Amino acid sequence: MRYKILALFAITIIIIIISVFSKTFAYQEAREIKILFTHDIHDHLLPNKGEYNGNTVWTGGYSRLKTAIDKEKADSKNTVLVDAGDYSMGDLFQSLFSTDAPELRIMGQMGYDVTTFGNHEFEFKDTGLSGHLYAAKNSGDKLPQIVTSNIEFPDVKKMNKSSYELQQAMKAYGVKEYTILNKGGIRIGIFGLMGRDADSCRTASEITFDNIVESSKKVVKKLKQEGVDLIVCLSHSGTWEKSSKSEDEILAKKVPEINVIISGHTHTLLQKPIIHGNTVIGSCGEYGNNLGVIELVQTSGKGWSLKDYHLKNIDQSINENIEISQTISKFKDMVQQKYLNYFDLQFDEVLCKSPFSFIATDQIGKKLQEDTLGNLISDGYIYSVKQAEGGAYEPVAVAIAPVGTIRGSFVEGEITVQDAFISSCLGIGPDDISGYPLISVYLTGKELKNLCELDASISPMLSYAQLYMSGISYTFNPNRMMLNRVTEAYLQKHDGTKEKINDKKLYRVVSGLYNAQMLSTVGDRSFGLLPIIPKTRDGKPIKNFNSRIIYTNSGGHTTELKEWLATARYLQSFPKVEGVPQIPYYYNTLHGRKIIDNTNSLGAILGNPNSIAVKLYLLVFAAVAVISAAVLGIVRFVRKRKSNKTAV
Repeated sequence: MRYKILALFAITIIIIIISVFSKTFAYQEAREIKILFTHDIHDHLLPNKGEYNGNTVWTGGYSRLKTAIDKEKADSKNTVLVDAGDYSMGDLFQSLFSTDAPELRIMGQMGYDVTTFGNHEFEFKDTGLSGHLYAAKNSGDKLPQIVTSNIEFPDVKKMNKSSYELQQAMKAYGVKEYTILNKGGIRIGIFGLMGRDADSCRTASEITFDNIVESSKKVVKKLKQEGVDLIVCLSHSGTWEKSSKSEDEILAKKVPEINVIISGHTHTLLQKPIIHGNTVIGSCGEYGNNLGVIELVQTSGKGWSLKDYHLKNIDQSINENIEISQTISKFKDMVQQKYLNYFDLQFDEVLCKSPFSFIATDQIGKKLQEDTLGNLISDGYIYSVKQAEGGAYEPVAVAIAPVGTIRGSFVEGEITVQDAFISSCLGIGPDDISGYPLISVYLTGKELKNLCELDASISPMLSYAQLYMSGISYTFNPNRMMLNRVTEAYLQKHDGTKEKINDKKLYRVVSGLYNAQMLSTVGDRSFGLLPIIPKTRDGKPIKNFNSRIIYTNSGGHTTELKEWLATARYLQSFPKVEGVPQIPYYYNTLHGRKIIDNTNSLGAILGNPNSIAVKLYLLVFAAVAVISAAVLGIVRFVRKRKSNKTAV
C-alpha cells in the first residue's frame, strides 16, 4: 500500500512538473508584437479640418493621436511606435523646423521609438535639416531614434560646406543606419529608406540615396548577423496602383527577409495590408488622421504571421491628451512670436468665410481639368502683386500655380491664417524664412502656348506637374497626339473676355520661385520640342532667379511676397458680409480656363496640327513615300525578270 501511495505521489509530481514546463514552453513559443505606425504627418500637430456628408469634421491632431497610442499600448505587452518619414513641412509649425525642431521633440514626448527621413525633411535644404537636428539634440528632450540606410554623402574632399555640416549634425544627433529594439525579449531590427520617386522630389543637393533593394539586402544581412527576431523597414518610397511600379511592393518581393514594411511618401491609405510572401506592407494615410496597427504572432520553429491589421481613425470622439495639448500650445505661441508677427498676422485670425467648400485635399490634381481652388490661388497671385507694387505695378498677363505646390484646400465656413498657410506652405526663400516667394518672369506668346501644351500632354503622366493658370484659356483634345493636343489658346481676363496671343510678344508671368525655376526643366520633358526659357523684361534668359523676387510691406517692413501670403491677402480683399470678407460665388463655378474637347473624329484628331505634328506628319509621309517607292521598284524588278524569262 505504501508503494502505491509513493508511486501515486511521484506520478502527481511528474504531471505537475510537465504541466508547468509545458506552459512555460508554450509561453516561450507563442510571442506577439504590436507595431503602431504613422507616416506623412507633415507637421499637422493640430486637428485637420475637412468635410464629410456636408458637415465640417476634425480629424487627427497629436493630442488625440497620443490618447489612441496609449490605449493601444495598454492593450498589449510588447509595442513599437514608428514613423516612416515626412513628419515635417505642411503646417505653420514648420516655421520652427530649423530653430526649435518641434516635430522631433513632440514625437519623443509621444513615445515614438524610431523614425526616418522623408523628402520633405530636406525642404529647407541641407542647412535647414542640420539646424533641425542640432535644435532637437540641444533641447535636452527625449527624441526618437532616426534611421536612414541608403543615404550617401560625397567624399569628404569633394563635399561642400552644407553637406559636411549635415553629416556632422547627423552624427551629433545619433542618426544610425539601423537600430535594434528589445521588446519583451524580442529583438527587432529597424532600418529606414528613401525611394527613387521621393528622392526625385527632394530639394537638390550633393547627397544621394542608393537603390533601396540593394541597400536593404546589405542591411538585412547585418541584422541577421546580429541575431534579430524581426525586421521592420521604414520606407519612404510608397506604393502605387501598378504593382510593377510600386517601389515598396518591389522591395518586398526582392528582399523577402523583411517582415514588415511601413510605407510612406505616397500618402496611401490601406484598409487592408498588402502581403507579398511573408512580408506585410502597411500604410495609414496622411496628416495623422489614422494610427496604423499591425499585430504579429510567432510560434516555435515558425516565422511571424499576421494576427491583426487595422487603422484607428483619430476623430473627435477621442479625448485629447492634456500634456501634448500644452506642448502644442507652447509651440503655437513660438510660431506667433517668431514667424507670424513678421507678417502682421495672427495664427487663428479669420481671413474670410466661404459659403461653399472647394475640392477635397486628397483630390487636388487627380484629373486634368480646370479647378476652382486653382483659379482662386492663381488669381490671388495677380491681385497681391498689384497691391504690393502699387503705382509701379506692371500688368501681369498670367499667373501659374502648379498642383505640386498646393497642399491644402478650403471647406465651407471660416478660413484662417493657418488654413491659408497650409494651402501653399512649401519651401523657403533666400530670406531663410518659411514659404516660397513669388517671382516675376517674362515668356513669349509662343512659350505661353508651349506651357498650355505641356500641361495638356505631360500632366496626365505627372499629376503634380499640372498647372492652374490665371489669365489664360486653352482648349485641348486628349484624343490627339501627345504634344499636339492644344487646339486653341487665348489670354483671358477675369470677366471672361479673350485676347489673341502674339507669339513674339513678351508677357509678364508670376509664379512661385520653385515653379519658375522648374519651367525650363518641364520644357525639357518635351525632349526640347516645346522649350520654355524664363526671361527678364528685355528678353534675356534669367541667370539669378532670386533677383526676380517680388517684395511687399508687412507690418511696416519689407518682406518677400510668399505664395501663402498672396493667398491670405486675396482672401481678405473680398466684399464683407456681416463684417467678414466672403469668397464670392465666382469661385464656385468654372470659367473656361481649360476646355476639354473629346471629339474623336479623324478631322478633330489630325486637323489644325502644330509645328511638332506637321514635322511628324512629314516624316511619316516621307517614310511612306520611301517604302512605296521601294515596293514599286521591287514589283517592277520582278515583272521585268518574268518578262525576260518569257522572252527566252
